[in-house]
Amino acid sequence: MFKKMASEALGLSDIGKIIDPQDFDKTDSDDYVMHEDGEKIYFLIKTKADEYCFTNLAIIHVDGDSAMSSKRVLKRYTYSQHTISSVVLETAGKIDLDVELAFVVGAVPFKIDVQKQQANRLTDLYKSLLRVAEIMHENAIITNMANDSLNKAVTVLQNSRTSDVTLDDQYSKLTDFGFTWMTSVRNQYHVKDFGDVFEKYINN
Repeated sequence: MFKKMASEALGLSDIGKIIDPQDFDKTDSDDYVMHEDGEKIYFLIKTKADEYCFTNLAIIHVDGDSAMSSKRVLKRYTYSQHTISSVVLETAGKIDLDVELAFVVGAVPFKIDVQKQQANRLTDLYKSLLRVAEIMHENAIITNMANDSLNKAVTVLQNSRTSDVTLDDQYSKLTDFGFTWMTSVRNQYHVKDFGDVFEKYINN
Protein backbone atom coordinates (compact mmCIF):
# COMPACT_ATOMS: atom_id res chain seq x y z
CA MET A 1 0.00 0.00 0.00
CA PHE A 2 2.81 2.38 0.93
CA LYS A 3 4.67 1.73 -2.31
CA LYS A 4 1.49 2.25 -4.32
CA MET A 5 1.03 5.66 -2.68
CA ALA A 6 4.72 6.42 -3.22
CA SER A 7 4.33 5.57 -6.89
CA GLU A 8 1.54 8.10 -7.24
CA ALA A 9 3.58 10.68 -5.36
CA LEU A 10 6.41 10.28 -7.85
CA GLY A 11 4.14 11.58 -10.59
CA LEU A 12 4.43 8.60 -12.93
CA SER A 13 2.85 8.36 -16.37
CA ASP A 14 2.69 5.65 -19.01
CA ILE A 15 6.02 6.95 -20.25
CA GLY A 16 8.84 5.86 -17.97
CA LYS A 17 10.32 8.18 -15.40
CA ILE A 18 13.86 7.93 -14.07
CA ILE A 19 13.71 7.57 -10.29
CA ASP A 20 16.12 9.53 -8.10
CA PRO A 21 18.39 7.48 -5.79
CA GLN A 22 16.70 8.81 -2.66
CA ASP A 23 13.44 7.25 -3.90
CA PHE A 24 14.78 3.80 -4.78
CA ASP A 25 13.37 2.42 -1.53
CA LYS A 26 9.87 3.51 -2.58
CA THR A 27 9.88 1.07 -5.51
CA ASP A 28 9.03 -2.62 -5.70
CA SER A 29 12.40 -3.41 -7.30
CA ASP A 30 14.28 -2.46 -4.16
CA ASP A 31 12.68 -5.41 -2.34
CA TYR A 32 14.32 -7.85 -4.74
CA VAL A 33 17.82 -6.40 -4.81
CA MET A 34 20.32 -8.70 -3.09
CA HIS A 35 21.72 -6.08 -0.75
CA GLU A 36 23.11 -8.90 1.40
CA ASP A 37 25.47 -9.82 -1.45
CA GLY A 38 26.63 -6.27 -2.13
CA GLU A 39 24.17 -5.62 -4.92
CA LYS A 40 23.48 -1.93 -5.54
CA ILE A 41 20.95 -0.06 -7.68
CA TYR A 42 22.52 2.37 -10.14
CA PHE A 43 19.57 3.25 -12.36
CA LEU A 44 15.82 2.75 -12.11
CA ILE A 45 13.04 3.55 -14.56
CA LYS A 46 9.41 3.24 -13.52
CA THR A 47 6.11 3.40 -15.35
CA LYS A 48 2.65 2.76 -13.92
CA ALA A 49 2.90 -0.89 -14.96
CA ASP A 50 6.61 -1.75 -14.96
CA GLU A 51 9.96 -1.14 -13.29
CA TYR A 52 13.36 -1.52 -14.92
CA CYS A 53 16.10 -1.70 -12.32
CA PHE A 54 19.79 -1.75 -13.28
CA THR A 55 22.20 -2.96 -10.62
CA ASN A 56 25.87 -3.90 -10.63
CA LEU A 57 24.89 -7.60 -10.88
CA ALA A 58 21.68 -7.76 -12.89
CA ILE A 59 18.74 -6.14 -14.62
CA ILE A 60 15.56 -6.57 -12.59
CA HIS A 61 12.27 -6.20 -14.47
CA VAL A 62 9.14 -5.94 -12.38
CA ASP A 63 6.66 -6.74 -15.13
CA GLY A 64 3.06 -5.59 -14.76
CA ASP A 65 0.26 -6.51 -17.18
CA SER A 66 -1.36 -3.13 -16.75
CA ALA A 67 -1.43 -0.12 -14.49
CA MET A 68 -4.84 -1.24 -13.17
CA SER A 69 -3.60 -4.61 -11.91
CA SER A 70 -1.56 -5.14 -8.75
CA LYS A 71 -0.17 -8.43 -10.11
CA ARG A 72 3.53 -8.31 -10.98
CA VAL A 73 6.00 -10.83 -12.40
CA LEU A 74 9.60 -10.53 -11.27
CA LYS A 75 12.25 -11.24 -13.92
CA ARG A 76 15.92 -11.14 -13.07
CA TYR A 77 18.65 -11.15 -15.73
CA THR A 78 22.11 -11.59 -14.22
CA TYR A 79 25.06 -10.35 -16.28
CA SER A 80 26.88 -13.63 -15.59
CA GLN A 81 24.17 -15.57 -17.44
CA HIS A 82 22.73 -13.12 -19.97
CA THR A 83 24.63 -11.23 -22.65
CA ILE A 84 23.66 -7.63 -23.40
CA SER A 85 23.68 -6.60 -27.05
CA SER A 86 22.10 -4.32 -29.69
CA VAL A 87 22.04 -1.23 -27.45
CA VAL A 88 20.32 1.66 -29.25
CA LEU A 89 19.18 5.11 -28.11
CA GLU A 90 16.51 6.88 -30.13
CA THR A 91 16.45 10.60 -29.45
CA ALA A 92 13.25 12.65 -29.46
CA GLY A 93 12.00 14.73 -32.38
CA LYS A 94 10.38 18.13 -32.05
CA ILE A 95 6.92 16.77 -31.34
CA ASP A 96 7.93 13.63 -29.43
CA LEU A 97 7.26 13.42 -25.71
CA ASP A 98 9.74 10.64 -25.03
CA VAL A 99 13.07 9.06 -25.93
CA GLU A 100 13.56 5.33 -26.36
CA LEU A 101 16.29 3.01 -25.13
CA ALA A 102 16.38 -0.42 -26.77
CA PHE A 103 18.63 -3.39 -26.03
CA VAL A 104 18.62 -7.18 -25.95
CA VAL A 105 19.33 -9.27 -22.85
CA GLY A 106 20.12 -12.84 -23.87
CA ALA A 107 17.35 -13.35 -26.41
CA VAL A 108 14.87 -10.95 -24.77
CA PRO A 109 14.37 -7.55 -26.45
CA PHE A 110 13.62 -4.47 -24.36
CA LYS A 111 12.26 -1.08 -25.42
CA ILE A 112 11.88 1.53 -22.70
CA ASP A 113 10.34 4.95 -23.28
CA VAL A 114 11.42 7.76 -20.96
CA GLN A 115 10.28 11.34 -20.55
CA LYS A 116 11.91 13.69 -23.03
CA GLN A 117 12.99 16.01 -20.20
CA GLN A 118 15.18 13.23 -18.79
CA ALA A 119 16.99 12.45 -22.05
CA ASN A 120 20.39 13.54 -20.69
CA ARG A 121 20.14 11.17 -17.74
CA LEU A 122 19.07 8.29 -20.00
CA THR A 123 22.22 8.88 -22.02
CA ASP A 124 24.23 7.86 -18.94
CA LEU A 125 22.46 4.50 -18.87
CA TYR A 126 22.92 4.11 -22.62
CA LYS A 127 26.68 4.60 -22.27
CA SER A 128 26.81 2.11 -19.39
CA LEU A 129 24.92 -0.63 -21.25
CA LEU A 130 26.90 0.01 -24.42
CA ARG A 131 30.17 -0.44 -22.52
CA VAL A 132 28.88 -3.57 -20.75
CA ALA A 133 27.89 -5.02 -24.13
CA GLU A 134 31.36 -4.22 -25.54
CA ILE A 135 33.13 -5.87 -22.59
CA MET A 136 30.94 -8.98 -22.85
CA HIS A 137 31.63 -9.23 -26.59
CA GLU A 138 35.38 -8.78 -26.18
CA ASN A 139 35.54 -11.30 -23.33
CA ALA A 140 33.59 -13.87 -25.36
CA ILE A 141 36.13 -13.57 -28.18
CA ILE A 142 39.06 -14.02 -25.79
CA THR A 143 37.39 -17.01 -24.11
CA ASN A 144 36.78 -18.68 -27.48
CA MET A 145 40.40 -18.04 -28.48
CA ALA A 146 41.60 -19.58 -25.22
CA ASN A 147 39.41 -22.62 -25.78
CA ASP A 148 40.69 -23.04 -29.33
CA SER A 149 44.29 -22.72 -28.14
CA LEU A 150 43.72 -25.40 -25.52
CA ASN A 151 42.18 -27.77 -28.04
CA LYS A 152 45.12 -27.30 -30.40
CA ALA A 153 47.61 -27.87 -27.58
CA VAL A 154 45.84 -31.07 -26.53
CA THR A 155 45.90 -32.35 -30.12
CA VAL A 156 49.63 -31.66 -30.45
CA LEU A 157 50.43 -33.37 -27.13
CA GLN A 158 48.33 -36.40 -27.98
CA ASN A 159 50.05 -36.82 -31.34
CA SER A 160 53.52 -36.43 -29.86
CA ARG A 161 53.27 -38.72 -26.84
CA THR A 162 56.12 -41.16 -26.32
CA SER A 163 55.70 -44.87 -25.80
CA ASP A 164 56.87 -44.77 -22.19
CA VAL A 165 54.00 -42.55 -21.16
CA THR A 166 50.77 -44.40 -20.60
CA LEU A 167 47.57 -43.06 -22.14
CA ASP A 168 45.86 -42.91 -18.75
CA ASP A 169 48.65 -40.83 -17.26
CA GLN A 170 48.70 -38.45 -20.20
CA TYR A 171 44.92 -38.10 -20.19
CA SER A 172 44.97 -37.28 -16.48
CA LYS A 173 47.62 -34.60 -16.95
CA LEU A 174 45.83 -33.09 -19.95
CA THR A 175 42.55 -33.02 -18.03
CA ASP A 176 44.13 -31.30 -15.02
CA PHE A 177 45.89 -28.78 -17.24
CA GLY A 178 42.73 -28.06 -19.25
CA PHE A 179 40.65 -27.54 -16.13
CA THR A 180 43.23 -25.19 -14.60
CA TRP A 181 43.60 -23.27 -17.86
CA MET A 182 39.87 -22.74 -18.49
CA THR A 183 39.20 -21.90 -14.83
CA SER A 184 41.86 -19.21 -15.00
CA VAL A 185 40.39 -17.82 -18.23
CA ARG A 186 36.85 -17.86 -16.82
CA ASN A 187 37.88 -16.10 -13.61
CA GLN A 188 39.56 -13.35 -15.63
CA TYR A 189 37.07 -12.86 -18.46
CA HIS A 190 33.68 -13.95 -17.11
CA VAL A 191 32.55 -10.72 -15.45
CA LYS A 192 29.67 -10.88 -12.98
CA ASP A 193 29.88 -7.40 -11.40
CA PHE A 194 29.81 -4.30 -13.61
CA GLY A 195 29.68 -1.79 -10.79
CA ASP A 196 32.82 -0.04 -12.04
CA VAL A 197 31.18 0.62 -15.41
CA PHE A 198 28.04 2.11 -13.86
CA GLU A 199 30.14 4.17 -11.46
CA LYS A 200 32.04 5.64 -14.41
CA TYR A 201 29.12 6.64 -16.60
CA ILE A 202 26.17 7.31 -14.32
CA ASN A 203 26.21 10.71 -12.63
CA ASN A 204 23.49 10.75 -9.99
